[in-house]
Amino acid sequence: MSRNKVLVVDDESGVRFGIRDFLEQHGYEIEEADSCKDAQNLFRNSRPDIVIADYMMPDGTALDLLPKLREIDAGIPLLVLTAHGSIDLAVRAIKEGAEQFLTKPLELPTLLVILQRLLQKQRNYHKQLASKSRQVRQAIDPFVGTSAAIRALADQARKILSTESPVLILGETGTGKGVLARWLHENSPRADEAFVDLNCAGLTRELLETELFGHEKGAFTSAIASKQGLFEVAHRGTIFLDEVGDVDLQIQPKLLKVLEEKRFRRLGDVRDRQVDVRLIAATHQDIGQLVREKRFRDDLYFRISTIPLSFPSLRDRIEDIPTLAQYMLEKVSADLGRGELRLDQGCVQALQAYSWPGNIRELRNVIERAVLLSEQKHITLNDLHFDGHAQVGAPFFDSRLTLVELEKQHIERVLQEEKGRVEKAARRLGIPRSSLYQKLKKHQIPVSKV
Repeated sequence: MSRNKVLVVDDESGVRFGIRDFLEQHGYEIEEADSCKDAQNLFRNSRPDIVIADYMMPDGTALDLLPKLREIDAGIPLLVLTAHGSIDLAVRAIKEGAEQFLTKPLELPTLLVILQRLLQKQRNYHKQLASKSRQVRQAIDPFVGTSAAIRALADQARKILSTESPVLILGETGTGKGVLARWLHENSPRADEAFVDLNCAGLTRELLETELFGHEKGAFTSAIASKQGLFEVAHRGTIFLDEVGDVDLQIQPKLLKVLEEKRFRRLGDVRDRQVDVRLIAATHQDIGQLVREKRFRDDLYFRISTIPLSFPSLRDRIEDIPTLAQYMLEKVSADLGRGELRLDQGCVQALQAYSWPGNIRELRNVIERAVLLSEQKHITLNDLHFDGHAQVGAPFFDSRLTLVELEKQHIERVLQEEKGRVEKAARRLGIPRSSLYQKLKKHQIPVSKV
């Protein structure tokens, strides 16, 4: 772990020695300069974490030095020292951007405390910048594309931004339901409050109950301390329950109570707690079928589905795949420091021909894998490796086949996936139904009309 580096700028060697000797004993690395010019050169080359500068130097003042240092790195703190302090000078120094103004003779323990505080402030600042940068890189617009399906979803979503009603997002695994949920929160009146998410799939009843509602100390054997539930954490904000269809039947009445009465009880508690949350739920299951099978309460279903939104699968919006793939390629290449990358035409065709059982999540995995494997500026067909659990295996297209044979093979695969439904197959292929019938006749492909 590198030590914090301090640049000490003072034309008095005794002052520099005293600061160096003291700070080195406390784990700091010290650079020294005796003029503004030397300070600039050292600053540019060694990039210290903080600068301590005497106000009056042979070739200028600390306030002359400050803007020159800020041109190199705008975020470095500067402490100004002077043997002739005045309130006016201190005020001016702070206005010019100095962090502290200290008078000589210097109290070294006080200097140490100030340094520790300023360096911690710097660390927090850089963490915030890193967090914002990471969020920007990772954020995915849920409405990338121009297909009718995604445009319709975008229109629906924008109409409900100001409402407080529960939202139920339906769609296959990997379509982007979680991304849409976060977008709804970040564009709602609750955007400045907490967004809390929980995937309910696979959680036992006991674990799900304590995660949602919390527990009191002693509520069960391993409850050695009280615990806040996610509803408390999300107070005034949004709670997103992914795979809500998996919520245990015994938990569902408690969930309904929170939604209807805005109150709940921690496990092992006897008093109600008030909470103000907006619920967004999601599931890849046919929740109506779960209700008919008595595996999901109808009253809870009606409550959480006040506003239903259906996220289309990737195979129902194949015209969006080139845009989505390039969008993800730019994000992945930025994360991996690869610079600008492009997809060649054969690669785009392969991506559009694939059935994408894992939807957008799988697309991102395929793109990331291609970026890691490719050493070129273009992603080619040879860089694509699919997850292997779909109908198409390793290379997408057999180069030994003619274009006519490839077209026939692709039509047969799409028809098979759409269970012989010509209208749906034509939509996926991006051609009119009449054109598909012509191709079926041309390739002598039998199909049962449904």
